[in-house]
Amino acid sequence: MSCRALDDRFYWGTLPGGQAEGMTTKTSKQSTFGPLIVDVAVPLGSYYLFKDAFGMSTFAALAWSSVVPALRTVWSLVRERRTNGLAGLILVVNVVSLVLSFVSGDPRLMLAKDGAVSSTIGIGILVSVALGRPMMTAGMKPFLIKGDQAKEAAWQRLASGRAAASADFLRKERTFSTVWGVALLAECVARVVGAYTIPVDTMVWLGTVVMAGAMVLTFLVSGAVAAGPMEAMVSAEVETGAETGAETEAEVAGEEMALPVEVAVAA
Repeated sequence: MSCRALDDRFYWGTLPGGQAEGMTTKTSKQSTFGPLIVDVAVPLGSYYLFKDAFGMSTFAALAWSSVVPALRTVWSLVRERRTNGLAGLILVVNVVSLVLSFVSGDPRLMLAKDGAVSSTIGIGILVSVALGRPMMTAGMKPFLIKGDQAKEAAWQRLASGRAAASADFLRKERTFSTVWGVALLAECVARVVGAYTIPVDTMVWLGTVVMAGAMVLTFLVSGAVAAGPMEAMVSAEVETGAETGAETEAEVAGEEMALPVEVAVAA
């Protein structure tokens, strides 16, 4: 088998016995879920660990849970010469929360300040869309490709503009983040308005209901208008890639069969 044929087989995940798939699946899952775990799960988990398990104050728990996103943000700027969107956002949210931890006294202001975190995240997401790097993609992608190497390759072709459906795919990607950004800002507005117009005792539990309702509604809407169609496009691109890979193999096999004939004729 020629080197070209071997390269094509490895790229499309069709080495004999599924070796390529087995070799790359673990790496793909790590690269897919790794950033999400490090940038989001670790800071959030460490906050509750420091606060509930170690008995730290809210201020101390927020400060210590900001260490990882702070290091990740600095590392990206120094080593990769780019900003780490998720880590940077979590860091900003923690800083805002630290500042708000000094707010006390007026109960309505205490209720309203919860919306500040939502608005910070929402603004960050919308800014990332405007900059052409939709932030919510990092949270959505792992659940669409599920560590599958073929889906990862299909995603890269769609995202890089090399696939026929790339334009629509990128538009849906921006839509997904836009929906979340707008929803979080709307939730912030609802919390602030409620804090100053609804009795405090009612708003204490209603604020949680508003947040939960907003999250559920946003999941449904973003899934219907963006995530669902994107998943379908990835699946379609996987099939297109498999067909292209099969055609490439057939061409290579034809070239290899024709070579001995050409050599014989030349002799």
